[in-house]
Parts: sequence; C-alpha cells; structure tokens
Amino acid sequence: MNKNALFFFLLFLSQIIVAQKKAIKKAQISVNRVEISTIGLDDFVLENSSSEFLEIYLFAENPSKQHIVYSASETTARIKFQIPAMTTEAPVFRKFITKRLQRASATIKIPKNKAVVIFGEEINIAAKSYDGQMDIYIEKGRIRLDTIQNKTKVKFYEGSVYATLKAQNIDVASTRGTIAIDQEIQQENFYKKIKNRAQSFTIRTTKGNIFLTTIKPQ
Repeated sequence: MNKNALFFFLLFLSQIIVAQKKAIKKAQISVNRVEISTIGLDDFVLENSSSEFLEIYLFAENPSKQHIVYSASETTARIKFQIPAMTTEAPVFRKFITKRLQRASATIKIPKNKAVVIFGEEINIAAKSYDGQMDIYIEKGRIRLDTIQNKTKVKFYEGSVYATLKAQNIDVASTRGTIAIDQEIQQENFYKKIKNRAQSFTIRTTKGNIFLTTIKPQ
C-alpha cells in the first residue's frame, strides 16, 4: 500500500470512528406535545420509546449534552440542537473540513400517543412507525414514514415522501412533483375519504414527490 492510499484509508477510518461518538439526554415527560427543531442536523430519526422517558441521541464529531437544548412548559416539550461550527487553520482544506465537521444526526425516542411536531430546513427524516400524531414542516429533504399509525400532516417544498398507509383518509397534493399510489402514477392530486375514519394523512408540497403504499383491509 503506497503512502497516498494509506493516507486516505486512515482518513476514512478516522471518519468512521468519529461518526460513532454520541451524546445522550433523557427526560421523563407528562406533556402531550413535543416540538422538535432539526436545524443543524443532516439526518433525524423518530422512534417509539418503550418507557415513559423521552430519549435524545446526538451523533456528531464532538457531541455534548450542552448541544441538546431541552425545555418544557405545562403543555409542550421542546427540543433543539446547538452544534458549534468548527474550522481548521489550513486555508486550503478549510472548505472541505468545515463541511465534514458540521455533519450531525440525531435519534429521538418518544413515548406513544404524544403529538410530535418536527420543523427543519434541509433534512432527511425517518419515522419508524411512530405511534402518535405527527406534523412535519421542512423546506427540502427525504422523508420516510414507514407505516402510518395516527393522524399525520406533511408540508415541504422539495424532496420525496415515502409512507405505508392502512385505513387513513388520504389527501395529498403536489404542484410540480409526482404522486404514486401503489406504484401507479396519479395524473392529478389524490383524495380518498373513508367513512367514519378520524385518522387522516395529508401532504402539501410544491416540487416534492409522493410515494405511497396502501395495506388492504383483511
């Protein structure tokens, strides 16, 4: 292995090790609403918590509990992230290294039946069949929602949404994007009303693509 190959191998290995660092914060919550700002993150995952505790896992180069900002009122818990930007002293490498140092992701586990509101700019979101109401408002990104368990609303400008639906009322609209239901391209916005169903799935987007899979009732 020559020197250049060895250098890039060690650089790649160090990036893997760095990505494994995490900070954890836990809180017991009794409120029914959780608001999450994903600004500063590249990727975000929402999961069900098996306890009554809210669990926040931040993955970054040098994560700290101080980078996780948590507050709560009588009705709402709020979470945001303050991740400091870092640069190198070498001007030649500053642009590349700064970009790598700013990368961060988070996983939040929330007890079931909480209403969750997620805000963001450019962010990739994965909700692993969260069992509670969800509202998502972002500018751009990829949103994977797995199987929808409760009332869900998504508004975004550009990107893609993937979701599996059981028996929800469906109301999805994209001004300039593609809408596909069970791999069938829709020629216009899609609306489906199921009698006596309180749960609904709503999407509004300008340039986003929507890919939905429906589960037939047994």
